[in-house]
Parts: sequence; structure tokens; C-alpha cells
Amino acid sequence: MTKEFIAGEFAKLQGRICERLEKVDGLALFGQDNWDREEGGGGKTRIIQNGAVIEKGGVAFSKVFGPVSDVMKKQLNLDGDDFFATGVSIVLHPSNPHVPIIHMNVRYFELNTGVFWFGGGIDLTPHYIIPKQAKEFHLGLKNICDNYNITFYPKFKSWADDYFFIPHRNETRGIGGIFFDHQNENSGLAKDQLFAFCLELGDNFAALYENQVVQGKNLPVSEQDLRWRNIRRGRYVEFNLVNDRGTKFGLLSGGRTESILMSLPADASWEYQYQPQSDKEQSTTDSLKKGISYL
Repeated sequence: MTKEFIAGEFAKLQGRICERLEKVDGLALFGQDNWDREEGGGGKTRIIQNGAVIEKGGVAFSKVFGPVSDVMKKQLNLDGDDFFATGVSIVLHPSNPHVPIIHMNVRYFELNTGVFWFGGGIDLTPHYIIPKQAKEFHLGLKNICDNYNITFYPKFKSWADDYFFIPHRNETRGIGGIFFDHQNENSGLAKDQLFAFCLELGDNFAALYENQVVQGKNLPVSEQDLRWRNIRRGRYVEFNLVNDRGTKFGLLSGGRTESILMSLPADASWEYQYQPQSDKEQSTTDSLKKGISYL
């Protein structure tokens, strides 16, 4: 299984996900933006906007390669002269505050030394945390993980709690999910099994999100709901710009800035010393902690 084969299958995965998300939204269609990277490679960024459900969302495919720069070696601790990276990255920002933000990423990385690994994850950021919906989301992820290795869910769930965390706020980005990185044969699975795991996660993404969408998209929305939504979006922006390693890698590796920053919402807010205005805002704030079991 070559790196080019993996990239080709990830490109197909992007297409399948976009087709399914258009059905989930029911109104908007994805636009397409092909781009080339001067140092090697390129990608396809697909954006959906102003839909019935999704205010702004992106599903990006990339395949980039070339020399490992000194900055990359230092910042990312890479030991090699040339790299190859490919993957699919998704972020969806809904308009209705009762529908959560969702992110997914699956990726493959290879150095000219022969070292390779898979990484990725999926996490949910509800504007209002609803325990029943949180349980359904985590149970769906556990079922996927258990098909490959029963140790994956507890290990990757804990990893997500640590990764999707905003240290300067001392809070998690949302209810977490799973996160994994540097997975190779040492994980207990062969290369083709790890790749199959990534593809299954991607192919189940739309169904996991649709379950969340149908429970919230028709709920009434107040001005305070929108205010709270934008404050929670502000926290999302803080994480992506300050803490997210994927964003840093993309920028350091000469990736396309517009595609990398597609993860940001159209609008967000930062109010000075904002305090929760309702029980549901307070409950959500109190739940932004590591180590919560939703099962």
C-alpha cells in the first residue's frame, strides 16, 4: 500500500463526505477550490456556506510533499530530509446554537527514512451540552474503535481530553471524542488495518453528525442563544489559533493559509469577563472538564 494509493483513497473519501453532508444540510452545495503548493503537492478545499443547517463548513483534502525545513525539524521534531503528508480535514459551524460544531481529521505522514504514521480524530463542541446527545456521540465512536481494538476508545478518548484543551482557559473545547497520532505497527494493527480504521471513521462522520443535527435544527433560537453561540465560537477560535498542532503544522509546512484557516467560523465574539446568563449556559461551562465519561 503506497503513499499515493492512500492519498487517492483520501481524495475519494472527501467526495463521499461532501455528498452526504449536502443531504444532511438539505439546501446548500459545496463549492470547490483546487490549489497547488509551490514546494510540492496541493489539494482541494470544498466549502459550504449559508445552508439550512451549516452556516460555514469546509472539507479539505491535501497531498503535500517536499523537503523538511529547519523550522519543521525544530518545531515538529522530525528526523528526515523529505516528507509526504495527506489527509482530509473537516470543520462545520452550524447556524442554530442547538446544533454542535464538529471537527474531524484523518491523515497519513511519511518520511523518506521509511518512518510513517496515521493520525486523526473527531470531536464535538456543543454550544449547549446535552448529556443524551453526548452519550450517543461517544457510543458511536466507541463502536467504531471496538471493531479494530478494544483499547482504542479509552486510550483515544483520554488523548482527546488532553489534546482538545484550552490551557489558558482551563477548559476543554467541548465534549471531546477521540484523538490519535503517530499510529504505526506498534499500535497492534497492521498498516492496512490502521488505514481501514481511518476510512471507517471518515465514512461514519456524516451519520454521527446527522444524529446531532436532527435533534437541534428545528429548536427555537433567541437572541441570547446567538450571543452564547458566538462566545463559544470564540473559544473555538482561541484553541485553533493558539493550541492546535495541525494548524501549526499546516502553516509551518507551507500549506495554503486559506484552507488551513477554513476551520474558523464566519462570526465569533469575545465579551470581557462574560458570565453565564442561564442555567444551561452555566451547566455547559461546568462540564468543560477533562475525564468526564459520557457513556
